[in-house]
Amino acid sequence: MPTSTAARDVFINCPFDSTYKPVFWAIVFTVLRSGFSPRCALEADDSSENRLARIQAIIEECRYGIHDISRTEVDGDPPLPRFNMPLELGLFFGAKRYGNNDQRTKRALVLDREQYRYQRFISDIAGADIHAHGADPGKCIEQVATWLRTQSRDTKIPGGRKISEEFEVFQSQLGAICADRGLEPDELTFGDFAELVAAYLTVDP
Repeated sequence: MPTSTAARDVFINCPFDSTYKPVFWAIVFTVLRSGFSPRCALEADDSSENRLARIQAIIEECRYGIHDISRTEVDGDPPLPRFNMPLELGLFFGAKRYGNNDQRTKRALVLDREQYRYQRFISDIAGADIHAHGADPGKCIEQVATWLRTQSRDTKIPGGRKISEEFEVFQSQLGAICADRGLEPDELTFGDFAELVAAYLTVDP
C-alpha cells in the first residue's frame, strides 16, 4: 500500500536526452530555487534494481509531479513512439486516484510543447490543464514557478521571470563551478547538477 508523501518532493517525469537537457536543467533549478526537492528516475544508478519499481517508489514518495509529455516522436526500426512519459503520468494519476488519503493530496503539472498537441496521442486526459512551454527553458521556468507557488501557497517563491534571470546567471557561471569540482558541464549527472545548484543557491540565494 502507498505510504506517506514528502510535502516538498517533486517527481520530474520528462525526457533525458541531450536535446531536452536545457529544459530539464531549467526545471531542476526552478524546483530547488522554489524550496523543493527534485526527484527523478536518474537519482539512483543501481543495475540490481528494477527501473519501473524505482519510479513507482519515487512517485509514491512525492506529493508533486511535473510531467512533460512533449517527446513522443517515433524512433527506431520499425518506427515506434516512446511512451515512457505518458506511462509515468498514468502511474502518478493512479496513485492519486487509488492511493490512501495522503496519496490523494498529489498535485500534477502537465507540460507539452503545444497546449493541445496531446489530443493527438493521449486524448483521455482531455479536460486537464496542459501548459505549453514551446521547448523554451525560460517559459518552462515561468510555468513551473507559478504552479509550485500556487499549489503550495508558498508566497516566498519568486516569480518565474526572476528565477529565469537567476538561471541564466547560474548557467554563465556553470563552467567555472564545474572546473572547481574537476567536472565538465556536459558530463554532469542529475545528482551532480542538483548538488551544484543547491550549493550555489546556499551561497547566492
